[in-house]
Amino acid sequence: MITYKVHFENRFILLSQEPDRLQKYGLFHKFNTTSELYKLISKFQSDLSLPSINIYDPNIKYLWKLFRIYFTEVQAAGGLVKHTSGRYLFIRKRDKWDLPKGHVDRNEEPEECALREVEEECGITGQKIVKPLEPSYHTYTLQGISYLKKTNWFLMSYDGEMIKKPETRELITEVEWLLPEEFVKIRNDVWLSLVDLLNKSILAD
Repeated sequence: MITYKVHFENRFILLSQEPDRLQKYGLFHKFNTTSELYKLISKFQSDLSLPSINIYDPNIKYLWKLFRIYFTEVQAAGGLVKHTSGRYLFIRKRDKWDLPKGHVDRNEEPEECALREVEEECGITGQKIVKPLEPSYHTYTLQGISYLKKTNWFLMSYDGEMIKKPETRELITEVEWLLPEEFVKIRNDVWLSLVDLLNKSILAD
């Protein structure tokens, strides 16, 4: 079943072809009209008591297209860096644990952006892309405009020094290299979208 999960900080809307009965949602909604869809998105943005919504329709590609039109789209890219020791690189930024990422510049490929952001935010060089990971989607509102950010993630390999000096110019306050069994240290202070990424990319293996 094709699905799209869009994060609103630590809440989310799941778009699917049919109701996702395996999960518990605040609301299930069958897609009917575009205006109804946009009212539902607006309500979810303002009503913080709703933890999640599942909107479904067999024509998931059409539903996803209409959903995206509601927002101004932006592109970003980032890296899940794995050291040869088996440890993974995490940064603490804006009081949340995260992975290095940033907006894709004009005429820049997502892979180039991901490598650049890891270098700029973490001070390491020589990392190499192993493979693309599943992208994540999240929304934010700035000056009254609702944005939908797609972040293209890439698994990277690295065999250099495990630098732990925060790049304060990038608003980073901590850097950690953690083994998968140590992820519990940060699980209560991390974005839900990152939890999903780790579950699919590492913990599911």
